[in-house]
Amino acid sequence: MKQMYLFGVAILGIGLLVLNRPNDVSVHPAQVAGLPKTPVFTATGRIPIDARRWYQVVNASNGLEGLFDGKLEESVQTGWNKLIPNYDAYYPLHDGEQMTIDRIRLYDFNDQNLDKPFTLSIITADWKRIPIARFVGDKYNEWVGPDPKSPGEFRLKQPIAGARFLVINTWGAYPSELELYGQYVPGKAIHTAPPVRHTPFRQAVGVNMFEWNMEEADRSWEVDESRMPAMRSFAAVRHYMDWEKLEAKPGEYSYNMTLSGGWNYDAMYERLKAEHIDVLACLKTIPKWLENLYPPDQRDYGNNPVRYGADLSQPRSYLEQARVAFQYAARYGSNKRIDPALVKITTEHPHWAPANQKKIGLGLIRYIECENERDKTWKGRQGYQTAREYAANLSAFYDGHKHTLGPGAGVKNADPTITVVIGGLAAHTTDYVRAMVDWCREFRGYHPDGRVNLCWDVMNQHLYANDEQSSQNGLMGQQANASRGAAPERAGVGEQARAFVQLSHELCGDMPVWITEAGYDTNQGSPFRAIPIGRKSVLETQADWILRTALLYLREGIDRVFFYQMYDENPANPTQFSSMGLINGDKTRKPAADYLYQATQLIGNFTYQKTISRDPIVDQYERTLPDGSRQLAYVLLVPDERGRTATYRLNVPKGRAVELFLPQIGRDHMTKQRMISLNGDVVIPVSETPIFVIGQ
Repeated sequence: MKQMYLFGVAILGIGLLVLNRPNDVSVHPAQVAGLPKTPVFTATGRIPIDARRWYQVVNASNGLEGLFDGKLEESVQTGWNKLIPNYDAYYPLHDGEQMTIDRIRLYDFNDQNLDKPFTLSIITADWKRIPIARFVGDKYNEWVGPDPKSPGEFRLKQPIAGARFLVINTWGAYPSELELYGQYVPGKAIHTAPPVRHTPFRQAVGVNMFEWNMEEADRSWEVDESRMPAMRSFAAVRHYMDWEKLEAKPGEYSYNMTLSGGWNYDAMYERLKAEHIDVLACLKTIPKWLENLYPPDQRDYGNNPVRYGADLSQPRSYLEQARVAFQYAARYGSNKRIDPALVKITTEHPHWAPANQKKIGLGLIRYIECENERDKTWKGRQGYQTAREYAANLSAFYDGHKHTLGPGAGVKNADPTITVVIGGLAAHTTDYVRAMVDWCREFRGYHPDGRVNLCWDVMNQHLYANDEQSSQNGLMGQQANASRGAAPERAGVGEQARAFVQLSHELCGDMPVWITEAGYDTNQGSPFRAIPIGRKSVLETQADWILRTALLYLREGIDRVFFYQMYDENPANPTQFSSMGLINGDKTRKPAADYLYQATQLIGNFTYQKTISRDPIVDQYERTLPDGSRQLAYVLLVPDERGRTATYRLNVPKGRAVELFLPQIGRDHMTKQRMISLNGDVVIPVSETPIFVIGQ
């Protein structure tokens, strides 16, 4: 136990708050009566640290701001239930930013970690890691230096420079404060705003689906025509596709019919293309033959996509998945110039179905997603990848880790034009993607123009709106406090989406950012439930919030949105996600699908331009007509969840007419009302249901 000096500690804390100020001269502790002597420390040349720049390569719910906040007697807590006991946190330096560190001090406030030290290192330009400080917590309420053997010595044996990253390695223990001193040259950080994404509204009307949402199990060789009217409610689908369907046996690839389940993928994709419905194929889970390589008590189809015992940090560990991705892209991509010898097909088939045929370059798939929520924690370590592990996975999936895994591995080696999408991430912070970018810096390098050689083309998040602003409630270490879904503008998802768009601008060349899961349950036991508001039923609120979610994400710069999901899993089940379906069991549209369908018919080809009012929200869209002229459209709504109404004076030239459109339940089209500007504007009634205004 550490000895506690209650009265002395209080006085010492006051003195140390003075010490903690940059460019200040410390007071010698001996000047405070009754306290033990400690060496003099001159606090000049403090190196500034932007605490928000740190990211942790683990499932952490809190950042490292507490390590640099000047609060000496508060422990740093980054969250509970971490799946990896020993992990790193990175601090990337900006271009041109330089540090020459000659002194380090750490405040020892609480707990010992003698056998599990906290270590601070730098990573140099050639990726060498050099330790510069260790902390073991064997003192109490005092500053210590970088070497536990000489705790009173703060100066390094020699100054250290040349860092491109600072790195903390920890087993969960931290000093309460960390300060670096020396010489500092600020660098060049990107502080500009990302460009406005002029995205067509139709790209925000996607939905998650399975093959059985288009094909009936007892007639799986053909599309079920009774399901197509509901399917036309959406402009895009995200097809959840289990690896097992494509490769039920090692090296045996099947599509029409699939050996697992007997589905006709060719027919499904051909029909979706004919309907002008875009497809994002989400390759996920592991096949049974791979799962069976695990011990019986560790088998789960959600395990990481590697053989049992494989090194998750190595791209080669993901070779089997890279091969199935190549085969899929060779068949459904657009590249017909592939060596047929590289394309494999199974010779097995059900007795009632024709044999699979080798096909190349069918031109049916443009987008493919590598896995689903690889940062998930609820499957334990076997289902969780750190960001750097997932980047290694993606590198194999993308191009066979820069073509090093041999022929027939990686999507881009089959069709360079296919867009590879990050598997939708469950966490609502940007840390995971930042770590992935830095893995690519180290192991994939740079393009000739200086851009990082990334192994994906689209960033991808899952954001669910609830009353605690925690997205997927409690899944990433945060407390499960959400009690219900919330209006999207009140749930923080707009700010979270904006952070990813900004990250894309700063680190990823403004690549597209998608949201491939969003939605609300109707079961009133779910923490993601829509709620009745005033005279509106739960289904009506769900419809309002779904349509407003699509509008919000376009406003924030998101390029595509896919709602979860087409049909309910079980509307009687209060478990989150079970009652989020947008189509009824009888294959008719729910009100939310009515609203999306009607809005797509009305402004699907209009592109977002700008927001001219925030309360009520007024978004401006436009499209170019065949004669080259522009037609404007406006979407107005009250961003609330109380049944609030408002009015808005929309500028319309005197004598001009506009048409107002209001979504309707159970119909194909909105109601329409014509208004003429008498004095240079029209007064628009606005509610929590979006209203659309189109100029004539």
